[in-house]
Amino acid sequence: MSYLDELNEIQRQAVTHITGPALIIAGPGSGKTRVLTFRIAHLIESGIPPWEILTLTFTNKAAKEMKERITKVAGANANQIWAGTFHSVFARILRSEASKIGYPSDFSIYDSQDAKSAITEIVKKRGLDSKVYNASAVYSRISLAKNNVISPEAYALDTERIKEDRQRKMPYIYKIYELYVKKCMRSGAMDFDDLLYQMYRLLDENPENILAKYQKRFKYILVDEFQDTNQLQYSIIQKLITYPGSTKNICVVGDDAQSIYAFRGATIQNILDFEKEFPDITIFKLEQNYRSTNFIVQAANDIISRNSQQIKKTIFTAKNGGEPIRVVRAMTDTEEARKVVDMIVEQKNRYHITNDDIAILYRTNAQSRVFEESLKSHRIAYKIYGGTSFYDRKEVKDVLGYLRVIVNPKDEEGLKRVINYPTRGIGATSLTKLTTIAENENLSLWTILQNVQHAGLPKRTENSIKQFVGLIEMFQARMEEVSAYEITKYVVKMSGIIKDIQKEKTIEAQSRVENITELLDGIKGFVEDDEVDEFNTNIEDKTLASYLQNVVLLTDIDKDEEEVKRVKLMSVHSSKGLEYKSIFIVGLEENLFPSMMALRSKNLRAAVDEERRLFYVAVTRAEQFLTLSYASSRYRFGNMVYNNSSRFLEEISPKYLDLSSTTARAKVSQFPKKNRNRFTQMNKNSNKQAEKMVNFKASPMSAIVAGAKILHERFGSGKIVAIDGQGAGRVATIFFEDGVGEKRIMLKFAKIQVVG
Repeated sequence: MSYLDELNEIQRQAVTHITGPALIIAGPGSGKTRVLTFRIAHLIESGIPPWEILTLTFTNKAAKEMKERITKVAGANANQIWAGTFHSVFARILRSEASKIGYPSDFSIYDSQDAKSAITEIVKKRGLDSKVYNASAVYSRISLAKNNVISPEAYALDTERIKEDRQRKMPYIYKIYELYVKKCMRSGAMDFDDLLYQMYRLLDENPENILAKYQKRFKYILVDEFQDTNQLQYSIIQKLITYPGSTKNICVVGDDAQSIYAFRGATIQNILDFEKEFPDITIFKLEQNYRSTNFIVQAANDIISRNSQQIKKTIFTAKNGGEPIRVVRAMTDTEEARKVVDMIVEQKNRYHITNDDIAILYRTNAQSRVFEESLKSHRIAYKIYGGTSFYDRKEVKDVLGYLRVIVNPKDEEGLKRVINYPTRGIGATSLTKLTTIAENENLSLWTILQNVQHAGLPKRTENSIKQFVGLIEMFQARMEEVSAYEITKYVVKMSGIIKDIQKEKTIEAQSRVENITELLDGIKGFVEDDEVDEFNTNIEDKTLASYLQNVVLLTDIDKDEEEVKRVKLMSVHSSKGLEYKSIFIVGLEENLFPSMMALRSKNLRAAVDEERRLFYVAVTRAEQFLTLSYASSRYRFGNMVYNNSSRFLEEISPKYLDLSSTTARAKVSQFPKKNRNRFTQMNKNSNKQAEKMVNFKASPMSAIVAGAKILHERFGSGKIVAIDGQGAGRVATIFFEDGVGEKRIMLKFAKIQVVG
């Protein structure tokens, strides 16, 4: 069996020990997929019929890759293995057995839109307010119930869930759940969650025939990424493997340290308690990392050692050498993006790595904006992995659509985008008629809208259009009086966009709101940016039209070059399972990573532990280079916020870090031993600056003279070295303290307080 020669000793033991329950703890980069596929191949080579092997994965890609690898070792027999995602395997079984639970064998599978449409119909028929009982929010609650093995009947008796629904002002979800299940049954349809829930029902309600049949068929069960299973998935596995006389040949593979999907219902207790469920279990720990350098591996060990609940292991690597992990401190999020991109350029030039060897990871998708802008300014091609570029996200384009119409009401595409969003009763038929009139009379659509009384539309539609025109005209009048930031903030509020999104009450909706908030913060930064440098060549024009022009120029770069190698940008959640030569983990600040939501959680320890696992996953994506960055200040909700570095940075031993990029001054040895990693000292400086800003009051321009000691809203304390230029074009050269260095500031836009 030559394939066994490719394995290290502990991998070989995990592959060849095939009888009884087994838990394979697979650290990052430890060859998990190889071990799992070789184990299946070894089962077949040992005489186990392939149709008696059930392998459950979380992605079709993983299942396909596994079958391909097994085929290379075990030949065509691999095609007879039951291997696939939980949903695909159970759908296959349900097709054969659906009649046992009242479904036709050719049942339909509803996607999320089908499910939400059915829920909307139920809400309407029950006379409930669709704005309160938003289909996405209701569907999310029903999904959560199913994945916790809670039937409609049990839901109605679950006082805690009913209490939660009342707090959400949706006390009748239990009834909608009941009606939704009945509707699906009548329609012969299952939604995505039903492929698990109805599988559980099938086994639970038919123990003598169906359950026994599949217990007999699946003599060997293997589960990949076991730490990501939820209660429902594990309950099905338990039913299949636990029965009188069972040899319990179950092998689960995973890593508790990489359990990061609690928000989707994943239960880390499944892997933590697996040993208790099967006392005669054999545990294999794959602790050798083949991916990362020793600096990265040891830092990862430091991080995860702080978690309260974990399966103890010590990851090691034979990849010695490499570089310490670079820590980068920036004064602002914009500067952080510039520094990161400068380092990308440096790595490409010095080490000859390509764009697709590099990834930037962030905690929330909204953070991509500043990095996208900086990459574009450097003409570096990039791609948002598993998502959409910031300025292409629907909610961002909706807000920008309003801004385009305000600046230029003849913008027909902008008008079409926002005229009926949020919904105001102006349908596609009416809009087509108005567009046709505009074309026939060679007038702009806006002119026709302003004179809609002559268009022959129903009175109700006509009134809706008049209200829309009035809204735009009100925005235009306001635009003449306030900044680009203030008008955008007003548009977001008065248009109803935020309210429309918040009705969903889902995690996705929260992310969309964060994107709008980030857009507002970006415009605030555009308006208040007073630094003169090579990246800000048109600093004097702060109009809304100028901002929109900048956005267009940013979004027009590299659109058609599909074959170009690109830097990847992604959330940390999206990075799981991936690896890159160089990783940049950005925004490492308290209330950002760990997140504000985690730090406000009722179960603080569990929430921070999950955030720490998320950081661990991010760190262990890096093969050769790892850079950790944070900003001492950034706009949040339109206000300048001063940040402490993430507690996770403090948890890494200084001997694995290169701190030369955190400040321009002060060696690590200058701080006491108990504070060798200097983050505490820098956070004290940041806190002092925040305290100074409480009573901050900008001085008049006439008071700002060469030699003056000053306080700047973003860069902190400094001294004016020189002032050049005339009138509104005067620029001050200022040397700032705390390692910030020299900056050139345009006084026309500067917020500077003279303090001495």
